[in-house]
Amino acid sequence: MTRTPKHFRWDQHGRVGVVTLDRPDRKNPLTFESYDELRNIFYELQQDAATKAVVITGSGGNFCSGGDVHEIIGPLTKMAMPQLLEFTRMTGDLVRAIRSCPQPVIAAIDGVCVGAGAAIAMASDLRFGTPRAKTAFLFVRVGLAGCDMGACAIVPRIIGQGRASELFYTGRVMTAEEAERWGWFNRVCAPEAVLDEALRFATELAEGPTFAHAMTKNQLNLEWDMSLDAAIEAEAQAQAICMQTGDFRRAYEAFVARQAPKFEGN
Repeated sequence: MTRTPKHFRWDQHGRVGVVTLDRPDRKNPLTFESYDELRNIFYELQQDAATKAVVITGSGGNFCSGGDVHEIIGPLTKMAMPQLLEFTRMTGDLVRAIRSCPQPVIAAIDGVCVGAGAAIAMASDLRFGTPRAKTAFLFVRVGLAGCDMGACAIVPRIIGQGRASELFYTGRVMTAEEAERWGWFNRVCAPEAVLDEALRFATELAEGPTFAHAMTKNQLNLEWDMSLDAAIEAEAQAQAICMQTGDFRRAYEAFVARQAPKFEGN
């Protein structure tokens, strides 16, 4: 699919799509329009057979500073409850779109990653950071609940309930050292290398058994609220489906021939 978004950049690197939040003068904040366009892009990816993995990053040495103070925060103070609820449901739907697209999503994070930016990172499947990355759920600093966009459901699953509670109640910055130690960052890279490392990893995933990757992501989503018995049965069905794919057969044939398998995503 050809994409020409208005509020961020989309670049295609083979089978990997790269979303770049691109307002570096303001540390890449979001607006009403960019929230909506980002959400729509990730929903479109459900039908994109050419893109097998996605990297999301920011320009100018920062990831995302959250909602734009002047273009979002100010107007929100003047809205009535129906308009406020429409907005908060729309922002949460961005997280839903990132989680529901079949492609693995990797966030390449440098510098500021706060508010809605932290929520986008949270929704990603993996997070690559830099030593100068600063992550914070800032909502409490403006009188809002620490939870937003599904954070109370997702962040404790990544770093643990107690650590998530501390970040939500205080709004303090999680340093890169903490983020790696706590499991928020899958790896920490030099600032000049983080995007390349994320692209390299995304390319490896895109060249792998992408049907199986999509199934794994689907099960990671579904099994959040399943019993163990239900999860075991769901995975039995998922694995049986994968065993019907050409990728499974090709991998076996390559093993027998002592060759590297070539996956085709079907």
